[in-house]
Amino acid sequence: MMHQMMSGGMWGMGVAGFILLALVVLAIAALIKFLFFR
Repeated sequence: MMHQMMSGGMWGMGVAGFILLALVVLAIAALIKFLFFR
């Protein structure tokens, strides 16, 4: 039972990290576009 909870928590953290990474990549891409295509 405990193992099931742990794997679920790890999966949740992985998804949160992936979303955070996607947001950072989008922000960087927007910044590059803003700087180079003014």
